[in-house]
Amino acid sequence: MLRAEICNSRELSFLMEAHDGLSAAIAKRARFTGLWASGLSIACSLGYRDANEASWTEIVDVVERIVDSSELPVLVDGDSGFGNFNNARLVTRKLRQRGAAGVAIEDSCFPKLNSFVGNRHPLADIDEFSGRLRAVKDTAADDLVLVARTEALIAGHGMDEALSRAHAYADAGADAIIIHSRRSTADEILSFTRAWQNRLPVVIVPTKYYRTPISIYREARVSTVIWANHTMRAAMAAMREVCRRIMAEESTAGIEPNIATLEEVFELFEYDELARAEAEYCGPMLNRKQGLVETGS
Repeated sequence: MLRAEICNSRELSFLMEAHDGLSAAIAKRARFTGLWASGLSIACSLGYRDANEASWTEIVDVVERIVDSSELPVLVDGDSGFGNFNNARLVTRKLRQRGAAGVAIEDSCFPKLNSFVGNRHPLADIDEFSGRLRAVKDTAADDLVLVARTEALIAGHGMDEALSRAHAYADAGADAIIIHSRRSTADEILSFTRAWQNRLPVVIVPTKYYRTPISIYREARVSTVIWANHTMRAAMAAMREVCRRIMAEESTAGIEPNIATLEEVFELFEYDELARAEAEYCGPMLNRKQGLVETGS
């Protein structure tokens, strides 16, 4: 369960980004035990910018495919809740219906902008955002894990503001805290964990400070690391190169050894199960039809 994934301070866990059914199935095959439905990656896969251009209904539909194709617990990037407390609880209700295991809500203003674009992003009022969290918690009950994400460090407000917000969000009922940073080192994150003293599990997203050894996070008692956008970025690079080569070479012969075979595609999505099911459920009917043809009836 996702609660065990992100709320276990004894053992560090990892969530892998997924943005569609294919990326979710691949992450499962790699033995990840939980997924992050990334707002950035889903937006990109739909051809949108990560600026609330994708509607919450589009996000919810993608989450359903991620859940169904992986059967893994999925923590959903809920941005800022797509509006006020009412929007946030409506999204939460729909995510519960589609099988999500948790939702992360950030204290940026709607419409949000990706954390790494621009500077000094405006933040929501602490009391207003705390009310938003309470609304989500009341809607989710114990069915969804609620992760509160503070963008205080991203917005340049400093450690005291980040801690003040995190404590307020804990009081509002959050199950865990995401502390985010745009620095290339984990210094801010480690300063936060020391001051936070493990009041709630801490979740981090080391997109920018990726060179930090994982052992450092274990020592700091970080609960969960989210690899937040890497399958989308890998797919983008691979597709770009394939398109470039096919256009330049006017042939697919040169790229075939470097791409997945059709057999691998069929195996990933268990086409053999479909054949077995067809034999079980349609076999008698097909046999009867074949018999009628053979006898000329």
